[in-house]
Amino acid sequence: MSTTHPTATQHRRTGGDLVVESLAALGARTVFGLPGQHALGVFDALRRSTLRYVGLRVENNAGFAADAYARTTHGVAPLLVSTGPGALMTLAALQEAAAGSAAVLAIGSQVPLAGIGGGRHGYLHELTDQSASFRGVVKSVHTARTASQIPSAVAAAWESALSAPHGPVWLEIPQDVLLAEAGIPPVGQLDATPRELLPRPELIAAAADRLTKARRPVILAGGGVVRAGAEAELLALAERLRAPVATTFGGKGAFPWEHPLSLQSWLEDRYTTTFLEDADTLLVVGSGLGELSSNYHTFRPLGQVVQIEADLGKLESNHAALGIHADARAALAALVQAVGERGPRDTVADEAAEEVEEAEEDGGTGGAREAGAPTPEAAVSALLARVHDRIAGQQLDLEQRILASVRDALPDGAVSCWDMTILAYWAWSAFDPRRTNALHSAQGAGGLGYGFPAALGVAVANPGQPVLAVSGDGGAMYSIAELATARQYDLPVTWLIVDDGGYGILREYMTDAFGEATATELTRPDFVALAGSFGVPAVRTSPERLRTDLAAALAAPGPSVVVLPARLRMFAPTHPTS
Repeated sequence: MSTTHPTATQHRRTGGDLVVESLAALGARTVFGLPGQHALGVFDALRRSTLRYVGLRVENNAGFAADAYARTTHGVAPLLVSTGPGALMTLAALQEAAAGSAAVLAIGSQVPLAGIGGGRHGYLHELTDQSASFRGVVKSVHTARTASQIPSAVAAAWESALSAPHGPVWLEIPQDVLLAEAGIPPVGQLDATPRELLPRPELIAAAADRLTKARRPVILAGGGVVRAGAEAELLALAERLRAPVATTFGGKGAFPWEHPLSLQSWLEDRYTTTFLEDADTLLVVGSGLGELSSNYHTFRPLGQVVQIEADLGKLESNHAALGIHADARAALAALVQAVGERGPRDTVADEAAEEVEEAEEDGGTGGAREAGAPTPEAAVSALLARVHDRIAGQQLDLEQRILASVRDALPDGAVSCWDMTILAYWAWSAFDPRRTNALHSAQGAGGLGYGFPAALGVAVANPGQPVLAVSGDGGAMYSIAELATARQYDLPVTWLIVDDGGYGILREYMTDAFGEATATELTRPDFVALAGSFGVPAVRTSPERLRTDLAAALAAPGPSVVVLPARLRMFAPTHPTS
């Protein structure tokens, strides 16, 4: 037992109090986490604070909950964990937060100060260099070695997490510093306002000139638009330019799904890829054009690319462009003001008509093939029809009926959180979230177990509002313990578990690649009975009853589980698979 373990003595303010006072001063209202021996100083301080504590059963799940809370609120989500195993258990969640630009402020304890520095002192949970485990995952790493350093360290970490692009940060504080008496006054005010990342005016002018002169401008909107809250600016720019807009999987909801200019999110589709490639000016905003957003790096732009990106490391990382390092909202607002008016003659159809006239004057027919070129709205409609025809030819009625049932059952405005499972992969392309910031998934880092704990985080952020989580049976087992959390806090999360008896997408991948699957089949519990043992109502449904059963569960108070036994398939890829 550590000699610095706290004893039941009369309360005195400690380093732990400085942590919670600092968080409250910066605007925190809720913290997520899981206690451990070295972190008891800060957890003891929680009961004397105004902060709401939401405790999960596994640190990784607490990180996923904090991630979704940060995405939902566009703010910082504090995550409190202990040393060694507790700290390391957050790494997968923090990787997802980094990939999804979620502002998670992870605060972990450390061994006593005397044990820091790489020596082998034999402390419980001791690591040679704990912070080194986080440097390749988070935006920044911070350490407070004395009580007086804590407020400034918390403020610096908070500012880093909230600076564009948002992202997770790590702050660690030794056990004895958290327990030591604080010889400084209570924290009153802290300022951690991040610097606004504004675009350079000459770059905006150049981009506006290209977009104004473009005959076939197209926009690809990524998650950076959603995180910046730039949906109104995106809509204004698209309508001003009459530019079709596709959204990445992380950018779903950034543009109205049924808008006449909406290409939706069919990025794993060759027709869409070609449409984006054929733009004479493609504006990419809030996306690095990574693997999923580029149809597995098959995208080859033929025209000019303008890229707006807050993450400097992603700027022109995959394609040459006029790169604008800026927050999406600030840059789009500037572009709306800078682009010229595009009148009715500034369309592909009118360009074609002009070419026909010129050809006729010259006595030739060189422009005749362009005479029937569609308006941007008609081009969008034609593209979506081709995409839907391709899917319709693959005998995937079951998958489309199930996804439609989920959409019909989910109230407009309700948030859904999706694990890495086949139905989620369908949702990335085909699901209409019906509002911005209403669909969250783990597609950034791709780790299993995200859906349910993330939904708990959303429910904490939006009290009383129903939330849907979607998992496969394999992913569900990563976070089954959090049924106890859902019950303890009575959170209105409905968990749809699609039970296909294994890792369904890996089964497909391996069968396609090798002729048969290995290590994909799973023994799993009776999920209905298991949920009941936690006091959570559950029902086993079918594709025919799914809409009704899911709607009823979402309308009921508190947590619930709906189990759908079904083996689903993915639509055929349009990129090379070998």
